[in-house]
Amino acid sequence: MRGRRPKPSWLKYLTGNPGKRPLNANELRPDAVPPECPAELGPAARAEWNRLIADLSKLNLLTTLDRAVLAAYCGAYALWAEAIEAIHKYGAMVKSPSGYPIQSPYVAIANRQAEIMMRIASEFGFTPASRSRISVPQRDEPTLFDCTEGPDVIRESDPFAVSKRETD
Repeated sequence: MRGRRPKPSWLKYLTGNPGKRPLNANELRPDAVPPECPAELGPAARAEWNRLIADLSKLNLLTTLDRAVLAAYCGAYALWAEAIEAIHKYGAMVKSPSGYPIQSPYVAIANRQAEIMMRIASEFGFTPASRSRISVPQRDEPTLFDCTEGPDVIRESDPFAVSKRETD
């Protein structure tokens, strides 16, 4: 696939549909249910999982489909934290077997895991730049999920709403 990856329709809707193209009304919309933590995650990754789940659940952003991606983020975080700890312990430069100073292999590990974390973080809106593109409804306004649950909350500007005529 060439070009940019398409944004999900809910993200386009929250950002005000800047391209003004029609939104995909048939896009998959799973229930906002937080996933269970995978047993494969270690203690550091599990702690990061619990920290993120608490915040993301309040925003109704997580579904069970997000489990693997969030687990990948938490696994990368754990490896990154371990590599940073080793850099603090042994330094960013180490001696090679021949005696010359070389970059510690932990620096490359930390950099790679940071890249992975940043890529996944932008998908979930963890970075300030990705958060700035999302507009959150006011407390008294219905959320996107509220607008899509039934014909009693129909707005003409809501591309996800199903009119009563279509359901009859």
